[in-house]
Amino acid sequence: MATEHPLPLDPKYDHYDYPTISSNTRSGHPGHTTPEQDAQVAQLRMKLEAAGYSERLDTITLLRFLRARKFDVALSEKMFVDSEKWRKETNLDDLVRNFDYKEKAQVFEYYPQYYHKIDKDGRPVYIEQLGNIDLNAMYKITTQERMLQNLAVEYEKVGDPRLPACSRKAGVLLETCCTIMDLKGVGLSKVSSVYGYVKLASAMSQNYYPERLGKMYLINAPWGFSTVFGVVKGWLDPITVEKIHVLGSGYQKELLAQVPAENLPKIFGGKCDCPGGCALSDEGPWTDPQWAKPPKWQQKAAPEKAEAINNENVNPVVADAQVPVAAAPAPTTEQAADEIKSAPAPQ
Repeated sequence: MATEHPLPLDPKYDHYDYPTISSNTRSGHPGHTTPEQDAQVAQLRMKLEAAGYSERLDTITLLRFLRARKFDVALSEKMFVDSEKWRKETNLDDLVRNFDYKEKAQVFEYYPQYYHKIDKDGRPVYIEQLGNIDLNAMYKITTQERMLQNLAVEYEKVGDPRLPACSRKAGVLLETCCTIMDLKGVGLSKVSSVYGYVKLASAMSQNYYPERLGKMYLINAPWGFSTVFGVVKGWLDPITVEKIHVLGSGYQKELLAQVPAENLPKIFGGKCDCPGGCALSDEGPWTDPQWAKPPKWQQKAAPEKAEAINNENVNPVVADAQVPVAAAPAPTTEQAADEIKSAPAPQ
């Protein structure tokens, strides 16, 4: 049985400037590991070092990959290696420093996806509104590739600076997000047109950003959705099922029990009305000088001049085109059991 204890630190990789004892007291989380789990972290790190890896080998990161694969070291190693391969193929380390999503406000008219303040547990709140998705219109503004690039960049920013800032404010380690998926206006007629994009986006989150789902609220769920989800639940890990709450139009009481009214946008029954709109504010501890620190990826100078990233709003992409951005394969049933995320979701 795991008991709370200081996170065993590796002097070479573990340089944290935020709390390292997890708010989640389940076994396998930082500060709540068994001696066997600590040994598995060391074993995984040793195998990855032997394979030539030297970045992202800190204990908290490795524990996330191990938890995602039930502490099977071989499977965790494969998941980590696949993630690093994808990072290299997408030039992600440079992308996160230089990507400029100029068309963001226009895209958000159809598909708002944003982080906004924190829930009552101190975690970032991630919001998606799927009702106005119109890929035909969106692909006149942007491309599928750029949408997925933006998604990857936002995931990187969840890991740093968002979660470290939230952890400093909360006084405990926070590794997950609270997700609100607004299904208002989503009908079966839209499913086929967005399936390709959602499939790629979901695979990215499940394969490369494990253990980021804290709670998920599916609000304004259409009639019949609960029945469908009841079937899907049978395929999922019970721990994942615990995190998902399917709510209809009368969602406000339950949602406000998790997200303070002053942090929840007015459109969802809260009191927040950020100047310029909540969707574009990126308000949270990560923008508060009291808790925010420059992310490590920003501090790192590129070893050599990186190849320029095309941030121009190049179009034309036909609506049903599938742009291969070195995306992940569709998640297997086992991977889907780790976390349910649409496009995307931290937790």
